[in-house]
Amino acid sequence: MDKLTPEQIEERKKTIFDAMGKRGQKQILKKGYDNWDPFQEPKDPIDIRKDKTKRTSQTLIREFLSRIDHDEYSNSFAQGAFEMCLGIINDDERIRGMFEFACWYEDLLKKEGHDSP
Repeated sequence: MDKLTPEQIEERKKTIFDAMGKRGQKQILKKGYDNWDPFQEPKDPIDIRKDKTKRTSQTLIREFLSRIDHDEYSNSFAQGAFEMCLGIINDDERIRGMFEFACWYEDLLKKEGHDSP
């Protein structure tokens, strides 16, 4: 890519965009065509990504669930925890909102003298 002129890069970008399906084009237009870089390096595979503590999602969920007796939680509980784990590693806004609310709610319960859920 370094040896191409800006015009050649733009031409290739348009060619890639035009070859995409309508759904993919819509996603790019939603984020902004000018901001879209079809030549960027792909992200690490999900199983290799690490959080701020340098742990993978598998390591985090294993550590979290190992502190709870297996008979004490359901598959749904573990699945929810894993979804939160992936969302935190991927910096998902939806998960961040859920996390912030959970932290706030726990503080509220403590402040008012209630037990945590």
